[in-house]
Amino acid sequence: MNGWVLAAIIAIAVIVIVVKRLIGEPLNGRDLWAPPVILTAIGLYTLLKTDGLHADDYAWLVGGSALGLALGYLRGSLVVVYEKRGFLWQRYRGRTFAAIVGTLVVMFGYSLLADKFGMQAAARPIQLSIGISFIGEALAVTRQGIAMRVPFAPERR
Repeated sequence: MNGWVLAAIIAIAVIVIVVKRLIGEPLNGRDLWAPPVILTAIGLYTLLKTDGLHADDYAWLVGGSALGLALGYLRGSLVVVYEKRGFLWQRYRGRTFAAIVGTLVVMFGYSLLADKFGMQAAARPIQLSIGISFIGEALAVTRQGIAMRVPFAPERR
């Protein structure tokens, strides 16, 4: 698949997720966890197919992944998790979007720094970065939901 086509599909999927969460949506495990796991898997697959990576590329990758996971968790802690119709729902709010912008700025800065110190661009699949960040968010949202002792929403049929 063409890289631009894949990037467009991923961008559309991320936009759909964000819009749904801005409006508010039932919180179920599949919708919360499937997109980040799929994106992370695509990113890892892309990374595994990349030849010529060095130890310093992997070191920068691990650092960026840890940073992305932490920033995603911070963003997820700003998501509103609430009960509606007997199930958990989630909604983004203004502070969540501020965290999104902050995450983008920090990760862009990290990327520039990694590039300056020689990390290959091929060692930074965007799908992996987005997936790991959303895994961090899912961890925080899941923690909030479990703490409320309200059932997660059933999957849509």
